[in-house]
Amino acid sequence: MAFIGKKTRTKERFSLLLLDLEEYYFEQHTAYHMTSNGSNVPNRCMRGSLKICSKSVIFEPDEVNKPILKIPLKDCKRIEGLEGKEGNPFKETNPACVILETKQVYLIKEENIVAPYKYERGERTFRFQLEMARKTEDIVQTLLQLHRASRLDKLGDQTAMIAANLQSRLARASFDKNSFQSVCERPHMECEAEMVSPLVTNPGHVCITDCNLYFQPLNGYPDSVVRIELHSVRRIYKRRHGLRPLGLEVFCTENDLCSDTYLKFYNTKDRDELYYYIATFLENHIAEHTAESYMLQWQRGHISNYQYLLHLNNLADRSVNDLSQYPVFPWVISDYNSLQLDLLNPASFRDLSKPVGALNTERLERLLDRYRDMPEPRFMYGSHYSSPGYVLFYLVRVAPEHMLCLQTGRFDHADRMFNSVGETWKNCLEGGTDFKELIPEFYGTESSFLKNLLHLSLGRRQGGGQVEDVELPPWASDADDFLQKMCSALESQHVSEHLHEWIDLIFGYKQRGSEAIAAHNVFHPLTYEGGIDCDSIEDPDQKIAMLTQILEFGQTPRQLFTTPHPQRITPRFHNISTGTSLSATPNELSPVSPSMESFEDLTEESKKLAWSNMNKLSLQSSHKIHKEAVTGIAVTLSGTSIFSTSQDSTMKMLSKENGGLQRSVSFSNMALSSCLILPEDKTVVCSSWDNNVYFYSIAYGRRQDTLMGHDDAVSQVCWRDDQLYTASWDSTVKVWKCVPTDISSNKRTRFELLAELEHEAGVNTIALSHAGTLLGSGTKEGTLSVWDLASFSLLHQLTCHSGKIHQVSFSPDSRNILSVAEDSCLKVTDVQTGMLLSTVLAEEEQRCFCWDGNTVLSGGQSGALLVWDLLASKVIHKIPAHSGRVTYIWMNEQCSSVITGGEDKQIMLWKTQY
Repeated sequence: MAFIGKKTRTKERFSLLLLDLEEYYFEQHTAYHMTSNGSNVPNRCMRGSLKICSKSVIFEPDEVNKPILKIPLKDCKRIEGLEGKEGNPFKETNPACVILETKQVYLIKEENIVAPYKYERGERTFRFQLEMARKTEDIVQTLLQLHRASRLDKLGDQTAMIAANLQSRLARASFDKNSFQSVCERPHMECEAEMVSPLVTNPGHVCITDCNLYFQPLNGYPDSVVRIELHSVRRIYKRRHGLRPLGLEVFCTENDLCSDTYLKFYNTKDRDELYYYIATFLENHIAEHTAESYMLQWQRGHISNYQYLLHLNNLADRSVNDLSQYPVFPWVISDYNSLQLDLLNPASFRDLSKPVGALNTERLERLLDRYRDMPEPRFMYGSHYSSPGYVLFYLVRVAPEHMLCLQTGRFDHADRMFNSVGETWKNCLEGGTDFKELIPEFYGTESSFLKNLLHLSLGRRQGGGQVEDVELPPWASDADDFLQKMCSALESQHVSEHLHEWIDLIFGYKQRGSEAIAAHNVFHPLTYEGGIDCDSIEDPDQKIAMLTQILEFGQTPRQLFTTPHPQRITPRFHNISTGTSLSATPNELSPVSPSMESFEDLTEESKKLAWSNMNKLSLQSSHKIHKEAVTGIAVTLSGTSIFSTSQDSTMKMLSKENGGLQRSVSFSNMALSSCLILPEDKTVVCSSWDNNVYFYSIAYGRRQDTLMGHDDAVSQVCWRDDQLYTASWDSTVKVWKCVPTDISSNKRTRFELLAELEHEAGVNTIALSHAGTLLGSGTKEGTLSVWDLASFSLLHQLTCHSGKIHQVSFSPDSRNILSVAEDSCLKVTDVQTGMLLSTVLAEEEQRCFCWDGNTVLSGGQSGALLVWDLLASKVIHKIPAHSGRVTYIWMNEQCSSVITGGEDKQIMLWKTQY
């Protein structure tokens, strides 16, 4: 569970959470608290640890039932050293005690119980005798300096003086290289930084070597050194901390919410140098993931909704170590009253297309009335959906000390506590200032945050009841059942189909600007990244006040997407797995018969098996039958005959059974660019650089017809449902009526032009979606276009490559389209939104490919076949093939047979091996 799940030090009562916000813990000394019976003569000593902090002195007694004393320096009236008396007149006397006269002291963890702090007001004098008496004078001088800082009128002056003291301490020390794990380690850099955890920071020194990343706290707390092995690092993120680009977070796990360390540097240069050193070390070990790559994995069901939201939060600067930027998750359920939760009923779910503040129409109208009358800069909501207070509102039962730290030693009023899930949801719908979303813990597996397992005294409500466990909805039998049902709801079909709408609001294009206004999603300007430049504020007091306001109010995530987020692919056979409640059975949910489902599943399974073994392609035979590069390959339905075209202007017919060349046909003296076989295996269609399309009768062995429809070379042809699609360098794609039975009859055919799709450059390649409803085209200038074939209208057009596009192809579900080009890039584009999802830079130019939506088999300049894991953006296998560039790849429907053609004039036949 987030930062609560981290390893804790149970034996030590002191923690940095006992400090004020923005306070530093400098040093500690073993000391004795000297108490008296009313006279000036001490009569009892209490041993413990005296901790010198930037704004207070803290004494932790060794006796765990005694309270920890916290003395604010600003409340001290007198700080001095009391000289001890020596019996030897020849020895110089030394101060033996530190005396603090104060008007207020906090008593914390009395009887070792976490509870609101007790305050004792009134003048009191505390005496502390150090075990190492020679340190007394130094400590007194340090306390006097810090006391002067605490009494300055301006907060900016206080902060500056404390910062100077801290920097002086850091400068006097350096990283102790005796802490290296090995004497052979070579240090790369050392700098000053602070380790960040929720609500607190701890200054020290960072050192990175060729093997390890080290952090050595200035105060030696909680450990003398923290070490992370570089080879164990899985993810690193640059972070904004205090609205400045100073943070770096390191993860040694792939999907865990908790990082292994979060460092805040004093300048961006040090942060970036360390980041790039680790990134360079990791580049051969792990793949860098972007929002687009995670989107592709999520869209295809490779990661869950929960995992995807975690990744987006990470990429958007959200961290469990920063409560002002804690990961944000949506409310997805709206029914907290029913005895049973129906996850098949859309009414059970919250409208994810609206922010929480817009879910109640009446409240929204009141907010909009205020918004219209508000001077610039205007905002619709006076509070945010995520803030430190909201995070600890949910987590107070497992993070009570964090709540006490945030609220200066107090819990919130009992009636304002997280008492009931249903009440909290109701208040989010109806409250005038409550628009909070949820946190990841609501969709995890650790339910302790819903139970008062620590037996905290959280107060009594107005009705007289003690605040104990969180009241759960009637449909949850216990806390674990509640989380399981929440998780099921998050992963449900309904949420999967609508989660992209919430992502648009929180991380996407509806976060800012006119789209945010239209979506009623406008928060205070200070919450947005770049909303204010704190460094431009000259007045230190004003700067600190502004920064404090922003951090306490909460911050909007960094914007990850500027165009609409694509919807998740939710196949009809995968909508019932996680937690649909009730009594529905798989057969009730499936729209097709079991036999059809079994047949389709069997086909899909065979394809998956073939693609999972694509790295085991085995060469069956090779045939050098052309005089120039091969440009196209087509195979009859029976699989007995292979037709190929070439730049040598010929079409060849090869027997697959005996490998013999059966026919060689030439239509003109110009190169042929592609070929296909019409249904019933009677006619081969070939495109030519002479601007024509030729129809060849297999039965009669002769050219049957010619289509002269373009003003420049025809680059490719496709056919579907009695329509022929011809692409040309004359910048058009033309659609013709083409009925196979008419072509195969011995009559001249009249080709009817149905549409002409205009482009701004020569069209080099086209592809049809599997349903035949969409067409993708790629031009010589790198422009990718997607066309709706029902209306012959342009859906999307984007220049995604810097050179000629060689091939485009839709994924099997037609949700995405992959393109390869002269710029050596493989690019995946979302068909629905036109958004570029992924870019993979190959080591060499790829000319052709086949893919299943994730794995790609491509052919490149060197002649090798490459198998790619597109989600990981890397080559997983390389297969030696042609001696020149691969120019064409054909694959059968079962994905078990592959035929390739190359610049080396060869055709190669391959089989997948299981």
